[in-house]
Amino acid sequence: MAQPDEPQPTVVPSCPLPSKICDVLRSDRPRSCCGMAMAGFRTSKYQVPEWHRRNAGVYYKAFTASEEAERGRAESQHLMKHAAASAQRAQEYSKTTLGQRLQDIHFWRVELQKEIMELDAETNLLAAQKLRLERALDATEVPYSVVIDNLECRERRQPPDLVIDEVERQLLKEADLIRDIRDLLKRTIIQATTQIRSNRIQKENCELDWSDKVETYHIDDKCVSYCTDSTNVQFHPSSVKFEENASTPKSWAQFSHDNISSAEQKKLASVQLRSLINSIIHDASEDLRMQRAAVNEAFDNRCRELDDAKFRLEQHLQQILKDIADEEANILNLKKAIRDKEAHLKVAHTRLFDRSFRPNIELCRDEPQFRLISEVEELTVFLEALKRKLMESEQNLKNLEETRMKLEKEIAVKVNSIFIDRQKCMSYRVCYPVDLEVASYKQ
Repeated sequence: MAQPDEPQPTVVPSCPLPSKICDVLRSDRPRSCCGMAMAGFRTSKYQVPEWHRRNAGVYYKAFTASEEAERGRAESQHLMKHAAASAQRAQEYSKTTLGQRLQDIHFWRVELQKEIMELDAETNLLAAQKLRLERALDATEVPYSVVIDNLECRERRQPPDLVIDEVERQLLKEADLIRDIRDLLKRTIIQATTQIRSNRIQKENCELDWSDKVETYHIDDKCVSYCTDSTNVQFHPSSVKFEENASTPKSWAQFSHDNISSAEQKKLASVQLRSLINSIIHDASEDLRMQRAAVNEAFDNRCRELDDAKFRLEQHLQQILKDIADEEANILNLKKAIRDKEAHLKVAHTRLFDRSFRPNIELCRDEPQFRLISEVEELTVFLEALKRKLMESEQNLKNLEETRMKLEKEIAVKVNSIFIDRQKCMSYRVCYPVDLEVASYKQ
């Protein structure tokens, strides 16, 4: 249909056209008067009306063809304008959607890059904490060796000082504490290593997603720059389809969202683990410090007890030595007294013996005789008493000597115990690291 503002074709008046242009009947032709001789000239000729009708048919066909061509040109113009406008709108809309897509890609790319940087920084911090754990674990080797050396040295104490005293209980408690701390540090190092590996795996996933976003951004940005004047555009009929493995906008956004969410979870777990590591190192350091103080206090108390026991033993030894000297002097006096009494007894015996030779009636039981006999009896009693006392004194001296040896042995044992506890153990504990927290920062 022609548009209202388009010029209408001019109709040229002509003679009325028959309803059927070529409807010419042979019966309507005039018969020739010339007979059969003119038949060959008349059979192929038309009458004048037929000629006009035929011309009219040719004119009508030309008019119809012209009208159809004009209508086709008008429709072509309209179609070209509509197609051009539609193609321009479609291209602009595609460009707009590509621009929006670029914004979405840029948003996720920035978010992924931010997560990658934060996760990398967090992984580095966790690696530093893991290094602190390893240094703290190395720092526990010296305390453990000190404790084991103290226990081994104290095994060389001599009886009766080889006792399970408070020092040994505290040392065993310290050894158990160090072993527990070392086990905890080793488990935490394994946990930190696992977390670092998880962080790096998730970082690689985010980097792959970010790399895909960067490549896609460059592709879509190049697509935005394409226009009809571009020299590098061409037909690709095979690309006009959806790939079977293509994602949807929802799954595409969900993929990056899941990567970022997983990175956030890994980062949060890493932060919590770093806080836990700080607490473990601090608490372990405090526990070791307190236990070290308890062991040192037990050593101080035990050394004071040993010093006090040694001092008392030395006092007793001095008294025993004095008693031995007195007992030796007493034995000498007893022996001298016995000798003196034996001399008196000899005199009395000699007197009695000589008087037994008195003749006849002179052998009288007179007062001197009774007195001599009484003197002998008294001297005999005293001698027996002195000899018993001498024996007792000699036994006492022997007991004192044995006591002296025991005291000297006990003093030697105490000296050995004091040397072990004070010189071997306490002096070696000077190299005991007080603070694991400080040691964990040392290079």
